[in-house]
Amino acid sequence: MPFVNVKITRGPEVTREKKAALVAGITDLLVDVLAKTPANIHIVIDEVDEDNWGASGLLVTELKKQRA
Repeated sequence: MPFVNVKITRGPEVTREKKAALVAGITDLLVDVLAKTPANIHIVIDEVDEDNWGASGLLVTELKKQRA
């Protein structure tokens, strides 16, 4: 029973439709690569506030400011 946990930053671009596409794509990948049964695949999407995610020594909010 595969369990996949996807962590992404929360934002307006993360729509219900895009999350559904992620779930479908991950499921298809596990079926294609590992021959898993779709009914046994569980996927959780955790949305994390950008102020609670760090990379390169900075919060994501600060990284985005630098890139703008």
